[in-house]
Amino acid sequence: MSENELSKIIVNTSFEIHKTLGPGLLESIYEDILSYELRQQGLVVSRQQSLPVFWKGRKMDQGFRADLIVENKVLIEIKSVEALTPVFYKQVLTYLKITEMKLGLLINFNDPLLKGGIRRIVNGL
Repeated sequence: MSENELSKIIVNTSFEIHKTLGPGLLESIYEDILSYELRQQGLVVSRQQSLPVFWKGRKMDQGFRADLIVENKVLIEIKSVEALTPVFYKQVLTYLKITEMKLGLLINFNDPLLKGGIRRIVNGL
């Protein structure tokens, strides 16, 4: 399945969750529900996967944790904030570069209309 096909499933599932629960919950709740729903659809989902950072060929002690990684192709960063700021986009782009993944989704479940809270971020554009 391609990144775009996965993205469509992820976005549609996110809309379903937001329509039912609305904004205002903790990020961890949306993360838990989204990972559950994607797994119910037969997708492989890693949650809070620790990913290393390498510097000049050396693995650093500190890495980062990706909220969700779907089918080892799409990285999802979940937020529940008043507004997305530029640092969130940069964070996802950095994660994509480190993992060498092509597509990331930044999803802010706190947006009154989820449509305005979803951003696609592509590595290499």
